[in-house]
Amino acid sequence: MSKKFGLGKGLGALIPEDNLLEEENKKEQKVLIPLNKIKTNENQPRKYFDNEKIAELSESIKQHGIIQPLILKKEDDVYMIIAGERRWRAAKQIGLKEVPAIIMDINDRELLEISLIENIQREDLNPIEEAIAYQRLLNDFQLTQGELSERIGKSRTTITNTMRLLNLDERVQNYIIEGILSEGHGRAILGLQDNSKQYEISQKVIDEGLSVRETEKFIKIINENKEEKKIKENNNQLDRYYNDIKDKLQGHLGTKVNISDRNNRGKIEIEYYSQEDLQRILDIMNI
Repeated sequence: MSKKFGLGKGLGALIPEDNLLEEENKKEQKVLIPLNKIKTNENQPRKYFDNEKIAELSESIKQHGIIQPLILKKEDDVYMIIAGERRWRAAKQIGLKEVPAIIMDINDRELLEISLIENIQREDLNPIEEAIAYQRLLNDFQLTQGELSERIGKSRTTITNTMRLLNLDERVQNYIIEGILSEGHGRAILGLQDNSKQYEISQKVIDEGLSVRETEKFIKIINENKEEKKIKENNNQLDRYYNDIKDKLQGHLGTKVNISDRNNRGKIEIEYYSQEDLQRILDIMNI
């Protein structure tokens, strides 16, 4: 007879209580499954696994066993992981032959949704993986941010701010995935529009060990200097424009001309040196 196990607490947080009772009534299998019969889910939102943390989990499993069963879906003669890939990896590392599991009978759509939401609720994803998971839930299941907020118990602001990280340069995203930069650093670096500049500044942040607050101040200075430079460039363009007009007038009238401008308002001064010179200028202007 197969050994039975209790329903994991994590799944209880994922599926409403009435659904759990319904599943209990279906008498889902809670059994020991051979490790070599289990495969990973290609659509698993978590792509980065910290080897040190897996090793720590392996040591915990050595001492206490696997307290919470894996959640699996049967496919022919193998089982796909819905939830619990970290436990599966840790179990492989210490040479376990079998692991406790709950077998769920769900379709591919439900598999993806549960896998995404389960990882989000457990906070098993790094910020970039979490942002991608939000994006997939919104797109694949045609949810609004409000509906997603209700499903996973996180505010719309949190969802929006996390998804904004996907606008970062891919190399900066990798720094966040690897834990080299924090989510706060990423949000600060989003203050720069240019991806190459984002990457350049992220390297400076890492090299100098800047805090999130220091990064925010540094990027504010960059943007202020950029704005000043833009104003100066615009002024230079206006200067060239007015100088060009002044040169044309002086060439046409044969005398010195001055143009002054302030906020697109100003005056033109035409010099003359005698009454005859003034009449000459008036004749040229057909006045």
